[in-house]
Amino acid sequence: MSGLPLISLAMLDRHAELLRQHGLHVTAQRLAVLRAVANLPHGTADAITEHVRDEIGAVSRQAVYDALNVLADHGALRRIHPAGSPARFEDRVGDNHHHLICRECARVLDVDCAVGYVPCLEASNDHGFAIDEAEVVYWGTCPDCRRAGQSRPADAAPAANR
Repeated sequence: MSGLPLISLAMLDRHAELLRQHGLHVTAQRLAVLRAVANLPHGTADAITEHVRDEIGAVSRQAVYDALNVLADHGALRRIHPAGSPARFEDRVGDNHHHLICRECARVLDVDCAVGYVPCLEASNDHGFAIDEAEVVYWGTCPDCRRAGQSRPADAAPAANR
């Protein structure tokens, strides 16, 4: 056994239907990429590539990058670009949630928006734009890294800046 979770028919059907809803052809690679992103929330393209290779075997990095970009461009996935970090991908789309990122270990967590309205969509000056999304990133240090902070040398660069 490879140690990967068994893939249910319901998951295959859900991912295939998602592709169809976004006007995309259902392919084994796209299905594997969707499963990888579901299993690796906020994963980088390289981490997702390794997960896809573990599941379906030989696949080029470029093929996975292309699938990620097509899926993100069509709204089936969300691409985020934290400063100092490679792009990351998630399957939580359409709710304008935000992210909390640890400066030390680069851990990324979702942060829900305020209930009742979509915050941050009314800029003080929209310059004529029709704003439909606001991206807020909260930066800090997670509890695990704060606890380990006493052992980190003062001159060691945080993970987000490496």
